Amino acid sequence: MTKKVSLFITCLADQLYPEVGESVVRLLHRHGCEVDFPAMQTCCGQPAFNSGYQDEAREVARQWIRAFEHSDYIVSPSGSCTGMVHHYYPDLFREEPEWRRKAEQLIERTYEFSQFLVQVLDVTDLQAAFPHKVTYHPSCHAMRLLGVRTEPMELLQGVRELEFVELPKKEDCCGFGGTFAVKMADMSEAMVCEKVAHVCETGANVLVGTDMGCLMNIQGRLNKEGKPIRVLHLAQLLEEGVNTR
Repeated sequence: MTKKVSLFITCLADQLYPEVGESVVRLLHRHGCEVDFPAMQTCCGQPAFNSGYQDEAREVARQWIRAFEHSDYIVSPSGSCTGMVHHYYPDLFREEPEWRRKAEQLIERTYEFSQFLVQVLDVTDLQAAFPHKVTYHPSCHAMRLLGVRTEPMELLQGVRELEFVELPKKEDCCGFGGTFAVKMADMSEAMVCEKVAHVCETGANVLVGTDMGCLMNIQGRLNKEGKPIRVLHLAQLLEEGVNTR
């Protein structure tokens, strides 16, 4: 049976990395999904929520719920934004039972991209080939809020010719953290410098991840240091690998 999926693009991907969303859509189409894009979707409310503006975050979250309330599945290329919906929406609407009920119903249908491929579509081998040395940065919110730990690795293990090398201290934060990078800029810079040093230590020529916030931050530092390491979202790597075959 064809699965009907709504793409939750996220602000960062929509404004800066639309090619990531395009890769997600093409891969979902390849595996038999019918994909739509609810035009009324906006931010999930995470920036306002993280800054302490709960009333404003609540209003934005209501709009997000309205946009997706009729979707069968919601899939996003971001563990951070998906984690916001899963982990914080119920608390955000703790005093509004009707909105909390709507949020909890959507949580059951909302997935990060690699989660959806592995858990729902039961896909781990996309028949892809990617002849490069690759390391993987697991984003904090995907790991800690969603429990996404094995899914990206299962997908990478199914890619032919890919040489994988473990990232030292992989579970350490890259220093982005959304508004944290702005409010605590010096600390954020120290953290991303440490992350980049570990990426370079692997000898990999490609860094892959599942969250464009982290990848944007790490790529910015790599560029500043003149390190010729390519940075890709997992969906981009998989699609490129599929097209190589």
